[in-house]
Amino acid sequence: MKAFVVRKYGKDGLGAAVVPKPTVGLTDVLVKVSAASINPLDTMIRNGEFKQLLKYRKPFILGHDVAGVVTEIGSAVKGFAVGDEVYSRPRDLRIGSFAEYIAIDQADVASKPVSLSLHEAAAVPLVALAAWQILVDRAHVGPGQKVLVHAGAGGLGSTVVQLAKHLGAHVATTANGRDTDRLRALGADVVIDYTKEDFSQVLSGYDFVLDSLGGKNLEKSVTVLKPGGLAIGVSGPPDAGFAKQLGLPRFMKLPLGLLSRNIRNAAKKRGARYEFFFMQANGPQLRDLAALYDAGVLQPVLDRTFPFDRTLEALAFVEQGKAHGKVVITMD
Repeated sequence: MKAFVVRKYGKDGLGAAVVPKPTVGLTDVLVKVSAASINPLDTMIRNGEFKQLLKYRKPFILGHDVAGVVTEIGSAVKGFAVGDEVYSRPRDLRIGSFAEYIAIDQADVASKPVSLSLHEAAAVPLVALAAWQILVDRAHVGPGQKVLVHAGAGGLGSTVVQLAKHLGAHVATTANGRDTDRLRALGADVVIDYTKEDFSQVLSGYDFVLDSLGGKNLEKSVTVLKPGGLAIGVSGPPDAGFAKQLGLPRFMKLPLGLLSRNIRNAAKKRGARYEFFFMQANGPQLRDLAALYDAGVLQPVLDRTFPFDRTLEALAFVEQGKAHGKVVITMD
């Protein structure tokens, strides 16, 4: 089958290849890929940013989001049948949606939202799971809380804005001014044009901040938190909790903790906290999220689609920061 494979870490390490069709394990479903979508995590994995923590054996197929049709099931699979339309964010070390077929553990798969096409559904799994795990599982966002979401026009940011509003929060976001109307339609109460205003000068007293940019933006983010508030970073720096999540040896907690020491201390001085977030595959949560899409609570935000043979072009488009929403790769 055709696939896009990482043969070496680095910007030029990803290329087209012909590889064997995946074999199906006892608890696997084999999915014929209809569409996949691009995430910043794809470039991070391609570049080797997590190579000391996630031990991928090269060559490996890239791609973290998928929607398609089940063509084969393992003998121990329950709840799925050949012909089912599904979507998934496969677990780490079993990614590979930039291909014609992918074998996925049934625990990571769910029936796609009925209201979405397969192409739309491919844009959903990673960002929807991340939004749920950040807002519900980690931050416990509820009615009346004040939430700041950076990069609200992006795939993750636009999903977090919608879910935070559904949870009853007052939602502020940063974005280019041209996206203001679209973000207000998604539920944002305050849209700050980062090209004209510094959010840290106009916001204060926030319960939660989601930062996807890192660096100086993260440093300024903790200044808008009230005592007891929480800032979560998805671009880093990682913390000791990340080592625990990946099941790494205890001695790895110290070096990872040191990477985030400065930002954790800055948050602590304000009586707040900083945590790093790295999402986990979860089929049951995808089933719950499908219901929210079908109810109209959430909607995918797509920028554009690329055919499969232009996957490298699609990845570059996202990497250059040109996308306003998810970029989808189509196989059909």
